[in-house]
Amino acid sequence: MSMTSTDNLVVIEPRIRGFICITAHPVGCEAHVQEQIDYVKKQGPISAAPKKVLVIGASTGYGLASRISAAFGGGAATVGVFYEKPSENGKTATAGWYNTLAFDRKAKEAGLYTHSINGDAFSDAIKDKTIEVIKKDLGQVDMVVYSLASPQRMHPKSGTLFKSVIKPVGQTFTAKTLNTDKDLVKDVTIEPANEQEIADTKQVMGGEDWQMWMDALRQANVLADGAVTVAYSYIGPEVTWPIYRDGSIGVAKLDVEATAKKLNEQLAATGGKAYVSINKALVTQASSAIPVVPLYISLLYKVMKEKNTHEGCIEQIYRLFASNLYNGAKPNLDAAGRIRIDDKEMDADVQAKVDELWPQVTTENLKQISDYESYSSEFLKLFGFGLDGVDYKVAVDPAMGQS
Repeated sequence: MSMTSTDNLVVIEPRIRGFICITAHPVGCEAHVQEQIDYVKKQGPISAAPKKVLVIGASTGYGLASRISAAFGGGAATVGVFYEKPSENGKTATAGWYNTLAFDRKAKEAGLYTHSINGDAFSDAIKDKTIEVIKKDLGQVDMVVYSLASPQRMHPKSGTLFKSVIKPVGQTFTAKTLNTDKDLVKDVTIEPANEQEIADTKQVMGGEDWQMWMDALRQANVLADGAVTVAYSYIGPEVTWPIYRDGSIGVAKLDVEATAKKLNEQLAATGGKAYVSINKALVTQASSAIPVVPLYISLLYKVMKEKNTHEGCIEQIYRLFASNLYNGAKPNLDAAGRIRIDDKEMDADVQAKVDELWPQVTTENLKQISDYESYSSEFLKLFGFGLDGVDYKVAVDPAMGQS
């Protein structure tokens, strides 16, 4: 962030460390939110959509897209829960903070109810606070989206802090990866997770917290009859399986799927449903941290854009709502009962083309045979940079819109 400024105004530039950008642009984040709202409005309203929606993990990526789709596609009142940092001492807030400020403002302008809760969604205190808000303002919710992505979780009962790892299980894994700091294609070798690391990852990224949320909502009688709940997951191609589907994250995701089955049984009495939605690989703050995945995404984007089947977060989630959950649609379920909105990614022809490119890609030809340019620009957009119509040379207040 450039600090050439007067008073509180600064010119904000992207500063990237590893797989995270440590600055965010308030005006750019607002433009990014607006872009997603415009997309949903252009698609038209979703019939029989839920009217009172809770989104847990609502400030970025798939969670934010869910909130936007529910509000601007279905006219829903939304409660969003997230953990983001406001601006302090002239530093920028996190992108999710700016996204939420923009969403709240735009929802209110559209006459839609919105309430945003910033805090640790794993904690009992935030669950209680959320329930209070629902009771007071909405009575009940008829949809719960669970879209939390966090590297660690403080268990609300034991107080133990669990940290997740992104590692293979059972054997060492070596594969190509992309160092996005240096635009370098190289091999990465990752040692397998031990039993403790696997168990800890399951504690952070598994289904227990989703279950705890649903139990708390049901016990407080703020879950409407017929309520739908959905959690997001990923399977992807075999090239990513050792680090994802068959790795420590995969163990946690299998636990999410088991939780969905349990929730389905519990919700059946009131006509409710629980789903796991398998979404496509996209540039998100979470996916950027997973070895191999950024390189795979760069190749995937190239192939899918050539076939005109590429979708971003908002396109994916609008399709989930409009073509799988509501609008009188039936969900596209696989044999395991999971909704598949990764169907265009997993198309046999798409995967064959990615498989063909995978052994060919090197640092030298990266920009020719992949769409690394799109990967980079999508990554920066997550933090509000590179949006059309935003003058990034203009100094802005990092605390813009904070009360």
